[in-house]
Amino acid sequence: MKRNNSEKDNNKTSIISLVTKATGTYIRQNYPFLILFFVGLLAISALNFLKISTAETIANFSLNDFEIGQIADRTIIADRTLQPDNIDPVAVVKGEKIIKKGFPITEEGFSKLKKMSASPLYIDYRAFANSELYLLLLSIMWYLLFTFISVNRKLVFREPLLQVLFFIAEYAVTAFLGKLSLFSSPYSICIVIPSALFIMIVTILYGNLSALLLSIIMSMGVLCATGWQISTFLFTLASSLTAAAIVRKIERRLDLVFAGIMISVFNIVYLIIFSVIFNETFDEIPKLMIGLAINGFLSGILTLGFLTPLEIMLNTASVFRLMDLSDNNTPIFKQMQIQANGTYNHSMMVAQLAEAACREIDANPLLARVGAYYHDIGKMDQSEYFVENQANMENKHNDLNPTLSASVIKSHVRKGVEKAHQLHLPQAVIDIIAEHHGNSIITYFFNAAKEKDASLEEDDFRYPGIPPRTKESAVVMLADTVEAACHTLDNPTSPRLEKFITLLINQKVEHKQLDNCDLTFSDISKIKATFVNLLTGYYHNRIKYQNQQDPDEVKPKTEEAVIQTEAPKELPKSLVKESTKGPVKVTSAKTSAAKPATPKAVKEKK
Repeated sequence: MKRNNSEKDNNKTSIISLVTKATGTYIRQNYPFLILFFVGLLAISALNFLKISTAETIANFSLNDFEIGQIADRTIIADRTLQPDNIDPVAVVKGEKIIKKGFPITEEGFSKLKKMSASPLYIDYRAFANSELYLLLLSIMWYLLFTFISVNRKLVFREPLLQVLFFIAEYAVTAFLGKLSLFSSPYSICIVIPSALFIMIVTILYGNLSALLLSIIMSMGVLCATGWQISTFLFTLASSLTAAAIVRKIERRLDLVFAGIMISVFNIVYLIIFSVIFNETFDEIPKLMIGLAINGFLSGILTLGFLTPLEIMLNTASVFRLMDLSDNNTPIFKQMQIQANGTYNHSMMVAQLAEAACREIDANPLLARVGAYYHDIGKMDQSEYFVENQANMENKHNDLNPTLSASVIKSHVRKGVEKAHQLHLPQAVIDIIAEHHGNSIITYFFNAAKEKDASLEEDDFRYPGIPPRTKESAVVMLADTVEAACHTLDNPTSPRLEKFITLLINQKVEHKQLDNCDLTFSDISKIKATFVNLLTGYYHNRIKYQNQQDPDEVKPKTEEAVIQTEAPKELPKSLVKESTKGPVKVTSAKTSAAKPATPKAVKEKK
């Protein structure tokens, strides 16, 4: 019996130890996000306390819910003494029953309720507790959504930080401007809620999924800030989702102006729909329509203004930032054309392959294209050691041992990442540079070194990166491999290209280079078909003309031989000029001889 108890105690101890260890590991890995969670919760709690302390509520009820003569449905007891003053001579004593359940509310009792609600000393702790519990649950849900929902990219701390700031700003605007009589109605407060502005920025910077989650969270925050007005919540949610849907496909900054106009139109439509659903009067509709139209239009204009500094500060791979980086006339590409022309042409072809493949599998084609443009910038410093840049020169690796050659080759990944940081490229592009070779082996030099020393380890010939973690990074890896390898293929017909590309992709799968990304078998089939189609067009055949000669078979002629061969034996004097410095010069004998004579010229000759 004692032995069983000791075994149970040991099992409990081991379980507690495992849980403690797992918790410690999780905290170490995610402590920035946990700190942000608690700081954000404290900030929103402070705003909530300030909102409740300045609100005219008693026992979580608004003062408007009470009136003289009404039968009270609860007993309210004063929790503190309030002395009479010049403005309000009514006195409230701690412990006094202001109203009693089942009895009508007297004029004196209502005056005391009014004094309690207006006094800064009175705080409705019940209303605060209810709101605080709601915000705590909302924060936990928000944290769990961001933790467990995959966004197909590495989550950077700056992203949730920006969204927390947006949430706090919207909660503060809604809670405190809603106290003004101008924005006291459920729809007038929507005029100043900046939900569309924040959602447009998040959509452009971080994508649709982040914008969807923030739309839900911000709308639920507005629900609390407006005192549980369901119509305001629904309007904010509808406007936020509409803003995300409108800007998710735009590619020009000017389109944000038109996006603002479209949001204005939708805001007016939502106002009319919700007014009908909730049986609202239409007296204030014209003013509200103007206000909501201005809100939507300003959202587009302000997004245009804030976007550029936010792109620089957050260093995100937004569509506009990627469009700027895809410009081939930038200094880095001009330098690459001069120092590593072969690498430049290779990168352009890889970009074309990767962009087309990503478009087929619903990945981000623009990110793949830009990542392919920059994936080999690490080759610029030692471009002569890479075969695509060795035209008309001796291979530098002939004088190096295979181990040193492998070190030079794999160093271009590290140098590429360093250059990318110097250029302040977005992290998504830097990840593609770091992952475009994964941790694969430099097979050529490993096999060459293995012939000399069989005891060599594979790790000495591995690239220093990790396998791709996103679809775009994986597609760039495959495009890089295929484009480089297909140059070695003789007679690159479509069937031969298809077999060769299939072999190359299968090798990446076998070497576990695609295990960390979300590519499916269907995606791989589409990628392969895209590569075959593009490369078949690139290596297309041409018809050989009947009198076309091989340049290697044509014998060079001297200048004199050319003149004797092409010039006629007797030339008109008008076509011959004597030169004191060299042989006779033919000015346009061929042209004149080939030109047919006119009838007038023939007659004069006769």
